[in-house]
Amino acid sequence: MARTKEFDPDAALQAALELFWRRGYEATSMNDLVEHLGIGRASLYATFGSKHELYLKALDRYAELTDPRLLDELSQPGPVLPAVRSLVRRFAAEAASEQRAAGCFVTNTAAELAPHDREAARRVEASWDHLETLLHSALVRAAARGELPPGRDPRALARMLVVLLQGVRVVGKAASDPLRVHDAAEQALTLLD
Repeated sequence: MARTKEFDPDAALQAALELFWRRGYEATSMNDLVEHLGIGRASLYATFGSKHELYLKALDRYAELTDPRLLDELSQPGPVLPAVRSLVRRFAAEAASEQRAAGCFVTNTAAELAPHDREAARRVEASWDHLETLLHSALVRAAARGELPPGRDPRALARMLVVLLQGVRVVGKAASDPLRVHDAAEQALTLLD
């Protein structure tokens, strides 16, 4: 008869996400995971596979938690550009906040693993593609509503905003002056006027 799990895999995955997010992949050992999750090494391997597999599952969980919020923010009825501006300002405010040291789990993965880890890079690209698609759709709607000046390319603007938002998150982790990210975000938003 198979033993039942003595822990909640969903809660363990969330705890692993938080640890990886705070410390990064390389700085988190299996011993750290065993201690932080309160799960035996054998149970950890049996449930999640290797440390790398657990990290990728945590990255997938992060996307599951953040993607619906982005969709909700950018797909509200009515004027579109206020929602886009609000999203950019929220990213800048988060990057300049006291909690900025953790940064964004996707951005952290892009810097730490994506250059040499194909699976991590694929997930980072998928996250950025998703954000670009949401922004592009919003900007197409804004153009159709006459909110964008004529001649503005919604796809190019969406790509610029994705790069800006990721850059804001990177700079925000180390910047001692919150105006650096705030000013960059506000300057980028002038392209929507």
